[in-house]
Amino acid sequence: MVAAAQHPNIEILTYSEVEAVDGFVGNFQVTIRKKARLLDESKCTGCGLCEEKCPGRATSEFEEGLAKRKSIYKPFPQAVPNLPVLDKNSCRLFTKGKCGVCKKICPTGAIDYEQQDEIITENFGAIVMATGYDLFEWQEVYGEYGYGKYPDVITGLQFERMNNAAGFTGGKIIRPSDGKEPKTVVFIKCVGSRDEAKGKAYCSRTCCMYTAKHAHQVIEKIPDSQAIVFYMDIRTPGKAYEEFAQRSIEEGAVYVRGRVSRVYQHGDKLIVKGEDTLLGKPVEVEADLVVLATAMVPSRDAKAIAKVVGIGTDQDGFFQEAHPKLRPVETHTAGVYIAGACQGPKDIPDTVAQASAAAVKVCSLFSKTEMATDPMVADVNLAICSGCGMCVPVCPYKAIELVPKAERVNGKQIERLVAQVNSGLCQGCGACNAACRAGAINVKGYTDDQILAEVDAICL
Repeated sequence: MVAAAQHPNIEILTYSEVEAVDGFVGNFQVTIRKKARLLDESKCTGCGLCEEKCPGRATSEFEEGLAKRKSIYKPFPQAVPNLPVLDKNSCRLFTKGKCGVCKKICPTGAIDYEQQDEIITENFGAIVMATGYDLFEWQEVYGEYGYGKYPDVITGLQFERMNNAAGFTGGKIIRPSDGKEPKTVVFIKCVGSRDEAKGKAYCSRTCCMYTAKHAHQVIEKIPDSQAIVFYMDIRTPGKAYEEFAQRSIEEGAVYVRGRVSRVYQHGDKLIVKGEDTLLGKPVEVEADLVVLATAMVPSRDAKAIAKVVGIGTDQDGFFQEAHPKLRPVETHTAGVYIAGACQGPKDIPDTVAQASAAAVKVCSLFSKTEMATDPMVADVNLAICSGCGMCVPVCPYKAIELVPKAERVNGKQIERLVAQVNSGLCQGCGACNAACRAGAINVKGYTDDQILAEVDAICL
């Protein structure tokens, strides 16, 4: 989550997590856990000596599990700040009680094994949600494809890291099992997408285009290679996208319309069994490498952070926009905006456009001295409110809280709890109205008497 500050001198916090969000538009109070890097950022110069000499090894998350990293490492290239992080789970000092090489060789004495997480509270005027996406965990659902069982069955994201010039292979396409160059590469699209029975009903949008790119790269980088793509439909919604997909086909990529039923090992080859629905006959391919275009799903903590911030999610778990056409980057909570794949599957151009729109919305918000709000918000009748608190947990926008109210009863001064609605947060959804046992909360303009009066007027 990225937050827009109310003043330009706010510190940029990285390697941090948001734990709580209170307040409302223009006055959000955010509690942030700044995780311990186990080094002093003010002393570290990012020279890389500690990473070079570290004997510890762990699976690299950035390389999608295809390569190893050091126990002290930079999370990804061009990280900001470009400083390393010490992983306690793989560090020999923490797992075996002996090592400390990084601290011994650090020229500035920046390594600090005793460093703890730091809790920071800051005020912000607006919040932009950009939590990204994860890949659909289909290993058990689509076990027939052999992912995890056969090392040469990989995802499109793993292929992307392997094919990257700055990646662990230097851009060379290899088989993870033996490091050899594959001659026949099979791509399987819609793994988890457009499958209501086993996966997700929606289309992930990006798979057709990055599969076309991957097929093009196989043909370009590997002489006498063959790229075979099993597909349901080819969807290319974007400027020059259709031309690029056709270019891959013209270069030699073979597109087979049909689903794959099974992938299994036979010797050093992978046998891919499917069908060609255009010809109406089964297809069997001997492949050296199989690449799966897996569905994009919300990040694993999306629902939890949505609850913390006070925004809604749709039936698939993506953040819910206020209106798909008129307010695509706004949420129902004023001052909270969304950008990128957290709102739904999208590619880089759409993400950049949405991020720019969200930034403009924040600038527009900060340029005003006053805000126009919807007057149709919840209102509490304090005379009959019992202070039971049933309305507080049901409010999806955290707009209701219990506050003490002083009053005189039989000549005595007493204090009792009553519900109070924050009009800056309330969106007039009416959930509190339904939950209130005493009938003390109504949405302005929609009281029982007003609705009955409208019915009477219609019937007359």
